[in-house]
Amino acid sequence: MSEFLTIGEPIALFGSEEVDKNLKEAKHFQKFLAGAEVNVTVGVSRLGHSTQYITRLGKDPFGEFIIDQLKENEIGTDYIDETSDYWTAFQLKDRVSKGDPSIFYFRKGSAAAHFEASVLDTIDFSEVKLAHLSGIFPAISSEALTAFRHFVELLEQHQIQTTFDPNLRPQLWASQEDMVATINELAAHADIILPGINEGEILMGSRNPEDIADFYLNNSEKTKTVVVKLGTAGAYVKQKDGTSFTIPGFKVEHVVDTVGAGDGFAAGLITALIEGESLENAVIRANAIGALAVQSPGDNDGYPTPTELADFLTKNKVASK
Repeated sequence: MSEFLTIGEPIALFGSEEVDKNLKEAKHFQKFLAGAEVNVTVGVSRLGHSTQYITRLGKDPFGEFIIDQLKENEIGTDYIDETSDYWTAFQLKDRVSKGDPSIFYFRKGSAAAHFEASVLDTIDFSEVKLAHLSGIFPAISSEALTAFRHFVELLEQHQIQTTFDPNLRPQLWASQEDMVATINELAAHADIILPGINEGEILMGSRNPEDIADFYLNNSEKTKTVVVKLGTAGAYVKQKDGTSFTIPGFKVEHVVDTVGAGDGFAAGLITALIEGESLENAVIRANAIGALAVQSPGDNDGYPTPTELADFLTKNKVASK
């Protein structure tokens, strides 16, 4: 049993230790646990909430590494299927002094891409308070998309609140048109949607936060809240009833790696909502974890414990609302 569920593809990440050397030139790498959905789960677990992560792994060293990392982070593995027929995905990431790092994936035909949807029918939803959905898992294969849709149906049947992060990965889709149509269709099943302004431009043609929010609020009856991530500027929030506000971001002196900031943002929002905090406080926490995330080299290494989060908010003089 758990308070939080998600489905995704965890990846063994090899991050370069050599700043501003491209992947062809780099020789020294450090291994991390990665994957957008697993990053969110790490963040939720680190803040003291029970979790289950749903996926399929290969019976290989990378799969074993991922299982060990999940257990080390106290993430439930009850719904992880293992197979000898397919391999576990991995990726390479360079390290840069400015901007976003380059990433190269080795994931086509992976174990998660051959996910067995029957696993979903064994899930115990009785204690689940919130489930997180991402646009990455349904992009990795037709089997994953079918499983994702079945997962959404089960969540709706059990009336589980859901968050959805588009997490666009154009390289995983057959075309941009297919990506846009499918992501917007899947987003319509979520209670809370978390697009970035760059994603908004791709998915609905505008970088204006209010226009992005209005598009998704009008995209379905189910969606009640849209939180548009503005990068260093924070986040803009709009709800179905017309209420809107902006929560400013936190100043970061030294950015090490931007990957994982959006997933940390989601983890902050999710945990605050599970704890019954106001939406305003949830977005403050989301911004805080996003800021902490960019100061560490791994995708999720910078996510805080409750004490570390409280210390960060105290030092930055943010009081609850």
